[in-house]
Amino acid sequence: QIAGFFSVMAVVTFGGAYAVLAYVAQQAVETYGWLAPGEMLDGLGMAETTPGPLIMVTQFVGFMGALREAGGLPPLLAGTLGGLLTTWVTFLPCFLWIFLGAPFIERLRDNHALTAALTAVTAAVVGVILNLALWFGLHVLFDRLRPVAAMGLDLDLPVWRTLDPAALVLILAAMIAVFRLRAGTVPVLAGCALAGLALHLAGIV
Repeated sequence: QIAGFFSVMAVVTFGGAYAVLAYVAQQAVETYGWLAPGEMLDGLGMAETTPGPLIMVTQFVGFMGALREAGGLPPLLAGTLGGLLTTWVTFLPCFLWIFLGAPFIERLRDNHALTAALTAVTAAVVGVILNLALWFGLHVLFDRLRPVAAMGLDLDLPVWRTLDPAALVLILAAMIAVFRLRAGTVPVLAGCALAGLALHLAGIV
């Protein structure tokens, strides 16, 4: 399952790490059940502390999936093998695309039909990233979501009584710092991390 899922993901998804992570999060949590939503948030938070969020999150997902279903192997060994397998099958198709497509890049650049198609794809990627932001945002703010099917859509609506006030305060503070005070990314991330640690040590979260 790990090899099949991540190799297909590497072939059919593009648009940057955040576009891909929307697909990974929903499939890993909702389809395969490798992680709980909170654990997926932990993986993204861990990855954001270092460069290269995509491969860090996929490794974490593969590790957790194999750890949970280790079979006859020691769980830690199974998780390590799952993480290594994830890395291999995620990168291999990308390198194949590069080696096979590199000689034709200049020729494709002059193809107006392809350029128009890629422009449309760029617009779609913005929507996919918005979907990722909503998925993670809802799972940060609310402990429980309620699935609802309406007008052909499957939606996850928040259960309002499970709202986390501390998370809401941190989100609002971060938005004010970024949009009103024009604070840089690093100070905002550091401030939120320290505030989250302080709230945890105080027993609030």
